[in-house]
Amino acid sequence: AQLIHDLKNANPTARIHVKLVAEVGVGTVAAGVAKAHADVVLISGHDGGTGASPLTSIKHGGVPWELGLAETQQVLVLNKLRDRIVVQVDGQMKTGRDVVIAALLGAEEFGFSTAPLVVLGCIMMRVCHLNTCPVGIATQDPELRKRFTGKPEFVTTFFRFIAEEVREYMAAMGFRTMAEMIGRVDRLDFKPAVEHWKAKGLDFSSILYAPAMPADVARRCVTAQDHGLEKSLDQTTLIPACHEAIEHAKPIELRLPIRNVNRTVGTTLGYEITSRWGGAGLPDDTITVHFRGSAGQSFGAFVPRGVTFTLEGDANDYWGKGLSGGRLVVFPPRRARFVPEDNIVIGNVALYGATGGEAYVRGVAGERFAVRNSGVHAVVEGIGDHGCEYMTGGRVVVLGQSGRNFAAGMSGGIAYVLDVDGDFKRRCNPGMVELGPLDQAEDIELVRGLIRRHVDHTGSTYASGILARWIDVQPRFVRVMPKDYKRVLGAEARARAEGREPTFAELVGATSG
Repeated sequence: AQLIHDLKNANPTARIHVKLVAEVGVGTVAAGVAKAHADVVLISGHDGGTGASPLTSIKHGGVPWELGLAETQQVLVLNKLRDRIVVQVDGQMKTGRDVVIAALLGAEEFGFSTAPLVVLGCIMMRVCHLNTCPVGIATQDPELRKRFTGKPEFVTTFFRFIAEEVREYMAAMGFRTMAEMIGRVDRLDFKPAVEHWKAKGLDFSSILYAPAMPADVARRCVTAQDHGLEKSLDQTTLIPACHEAIEHAKPIELRLPIRNVNRTVGTTLGYEITSRWGGAGLPDDTITVHFRGSAGQSFGAFVPRGVTFTLEGDANDYWGKGLSGGRLVVFPPRRARFVPEDNIVIGNVALYGATGGEAYVRGVAGERFAVRNSGVHAVVEGIGDHGCEYMTGGRVVVLGQSGRNFAAGMSGGIAYVLDVDGDFKRRCNPGMVELGPLDQAEDIELVRGLIRRHVDHTGSTYASGILARWIDVQPRFVRVMPKDYKRVLGAEARARAEGREPTFAELVGATSG
């Protein structure tokens, strides 16, 4: 529900889809998705699957979409949830007949993928993940992409024939619109199939069951989900107060209280800024807000450049999720008696998937700090397990203890960790990274600069003490550098030294083959 809420705040005009694998019990999950305020639920059958999927998953994962769709429709109708959510279905749909059957079983939207890809030239080599697609579809290799011969007109013609076949079936059954067909499982002619000798003894009544419900219970989506966005802190306070900044880039400063019921604060404000100014956002510190209190989940999620949020207090999980250029600062209340560097001030999964901006944490963060970070520069005074997991970019400075499994799957960016107890090597996952000292002038200047900014924004006495004892502390810093990232930087440096751009093969480390 929180993820759905975050996405809806990030773009109130977008529909939020949740994809479910067709399997036993999918109807119950779909009911939960509807209650969590998703706009669309997709029931995906076992027949489909990208060519990057393992063959065992393609062959044995899930059940046919007909079974999952039938269960989903029945559960949603029985619980009077069908009227608020769109049901979509996919899984090797290829003909107009497939579309008609799906509509009669309860679907309103239909996904095609494999068939249009074949129309565009796909020969199903199942190497979509290897960058070696021989027909130039699933590859970034410029030479292989030259082999692509598909045209938009091919797909247009394919779907025109699909629509024509659907129209013919509708005419044969007496339906004028698709809306009339949805959920009309009673119009399925299944007797020839059931009476076939191979199907004798099988009971299809549960699949083809139509719940007996009052006439006012809808069989399709007829109303929009109530996401409650109009009650959010953004809509009631932030956006009206920042109107001049949003429209005319006029600097604004605010001081506001915050409670843990205020979720996803700043995200809709960011949507308004991006809608008006694009990805560049606003000049730095155009909107400056100082909050006091305990923030709810996803504080500052997806905030763009030009927005600075300072939180005097603490925050729940997903702090700074998807940060997109803004600046986030958090520190305990001035009157707090506990030692910040020894206590957690923000929850788990902070800066998840962040792409740009700055973050300064006066205190300790929970688990999975900066997971999938791809651009943020962050300073934190301690973290839990799995820090910088799957990180692909940015810079992270950890001024205190870190939990186990640090840098698992880290493929980009650089982390600088103060090895307080001398055991960081044991806590780090060495699978994709190598550890080294902080001895390069460029790295030293970057780390010291980030710590200075951390002190300026948070008033951290702990960080200022590190700066004061820098000569003694510097040797205890460990630089965590992904091996592939180091190789790419080396290839770029060699190419620049030769006055040229690095080749594709130099960057990926191997030819496409």
